[in-house]
Amino acid sequence: MTRIRLPILIIALFAFDADAAKPPDPSRAAVKGCTWERLSDPALGLAAWVQRCDYGFRKIDFLVQGNAVMARYSDGGDPYPQVEVLDLQAGESPEAGIRRVYAARTEAAIAKRCVLAPWREGAPSGRKRYAFVPDAAYRKELDRTASPDEVPEPACGDLGDAPDGIQYFEAQPDSGARKVLFVRVGQDEPLFDEATLELLPAK
Repeated sequence: MTRIRLPILIIALFAFDADAAKPPDPSRAAVKGCTWERLSDPALGLAAWVQRCDYGFRKIDFLVQGNAVMARYSDGGDPYPQVEVLDLQAGESPEAGIRRVYAARTEAAIAKRCVLAPWREGAPSGRKRYAFVPDAAYRKELDRTASPDEVPEPACGDLGDAPDGIQYFEAQPDSGARKVLFVRVGQDEPLFDEATLELLPAK
């Protein structure tokens, strides 16, 4: 009996490994004029689905530059960082690392009035998303001076919650990666798949 079951067990294990190694499919269809491509960069530590678009008068693709996945437009302008990959320090939790990065890149007078909070729209399973939002006293002050006819400036700086778009920090605790992400989704559906960003474990 062992001679019969062993090959079956080996085949089953290979099938399981193949499924585990297969990247997730994009979470939505590509927009008209675009196709999904898998961008994977072990040095950056990230794999992502991104769209390559050809509208005739404009072409859009993505590239890795520095610590970020950048959107590049053929009709001019510098590539724009859509997803930043940020290293954690030794022994540092994702939340502590996010606070450190935010404090380093935000004016101190603003940073001390903002707190790290779970992202208001939640996160997919296995992920944690966060944004910096005004503390209670700061929120009351902002509410008193807010105008319904104007879009306010980001109360918590460039890495804080955005009043006219979507951006957040993301941690993937089960990935084994010592990194977190800063994701700029923007106002419209992005040309990268924010739902399937994959931090790669260090090798």
